[in-house]
Amino acid sequence: MDHRSENGRQAWIAVAAAAALMALAQGSRSSFGLFVSPLNTATGLGLATISFAMAASQLAAGVAQPLFAAWSGRVGLARSITAGALLLALFTAMVPFVSSAAGLTFALSAGAAAAVAVGSAPTLLAAVAARVPAARRDLAAGIVGAGGSAGQLVLGPTTQLVAAASGWVNAIVALAALSAVAIPLALPFRRHGADAADAPSGRATRASTGDALRSRDFWLVSASFFVCGFHVSFLLAHMPGVIEACGLPPSLAGTWLGIVGVCNIIGSIGSGALIRRVSKRSALAVLYALRATGVALFLAAPKTETTMVAFSAWIGLTYMATLPPTSGLIADRFGVARLASLLGVTMLVHQAGSFLGVWLGGLAFARAGSYDWVWKADIALATLAAACVLAVREPAGRPAGPHPMPVGAGF
Repeated sequence: MDHRSENGRQAWIAVAAAAALMALAQGSRSSFGLFVSPLNTATGLGLATISFAMAASQLAAGVAQPLFAAWSGRVGLARSITAGALLLALFTAMVPFVSSAAGLTFALSAGAAAAVAVGSAPTLLAAVAARVPAARRDLAAGIVGAGGSAGQLVLGPTTQLVAAASGWVNAIVALAALSAVAIPLALPFRRHGADAADAPSGRATRASTGDALRSRDFWLVSASFFVCGFHVSFLLAHMPGVIEACGLPPSLAGTWLGIVGVCNIIGSIGSGALIRRVSKRSALAVLYALRATGVALFLAAPKTETTMVAFSAWIGLTYMATLPPTSGLIADRFGVARLASLLGVTMLVHQAGSFLGVWLGGLAFARAGSYDWVWKADIALATLAAACVLAVREPAGRPAGPHPMPVGAGF
């Protein structure tokens, strides 16, 4: 096998490992909506308090994104993933054994930060981008994004089955034990000489990142991702409650998450392939417009099992499909060398939206007995996100900035 073929094989292994890490981290976190009702029954804390604890965990994950990116740059991605896996297991297993609002908030927030160390989209996408040719990066981003969907597809229904068979506490402990799978998946990201050689100097990176943070286009993309966080986190946390409030079987919640997951795989890979041929800006605007339309149609339709299944498919096709064009716009506009740090900031903004989506959803239901005004806010925000993206100036020629690549890497 020649050097180029070997590098290509290693690149594919890194893409597969990144997708699996995303599956583990996001699949575990997306399953926690299934535990809201059991936690409420066991602790008596109330839906608003539990929703705030879950919302705080979203914000903790956002704050952890840029911190993790900087830390992994110092100690190496493989080591930070391993440490994150051990901490994720610890804090996940702690959840059933806390009974106070402060204890639950701490356990969920620390677990969310640890999950970032295991499956950080900015860092994994940057690591993959440094290993694949420019022509394949958008497709690789779609595959990595689809990993999160696959985790949701598998872990959502599986977690519900385990909870039904042996109790919700055992289901959470099983999720904690599953975190150990991340340790062997970290191996493809061990440091090599090429990684160090291709890394830009700290001073140059800080200066170029500062320029990007002063850019109007960067904040327009980030604002759209804020809306993405509001939308998807509200759905993941509260759709089990929506299904229950509609008088439908509770088991439909696991099915709903599974359908979102399988459609998400299609949407993520399709999005990564599509933006190689069409404008990333236009594709992202259409995705947000489709989200707004889907929520409006869901509100107008009768709340039957068929409606829930159709809605889960619609949401799944647009859910993680926003990640490839979002990361692609940032990479094209500001360069791959800055992708990890800039996407880390964008993910922080995303998680701020997640905080509001989860918290306000619980607050709305606790006070009004319905999610009506949150749904309407979601439609308005998705429409605003489409407008923000259309205002971004997309580079017409070669992507800006350096594109670090191991010599001879290719598929």
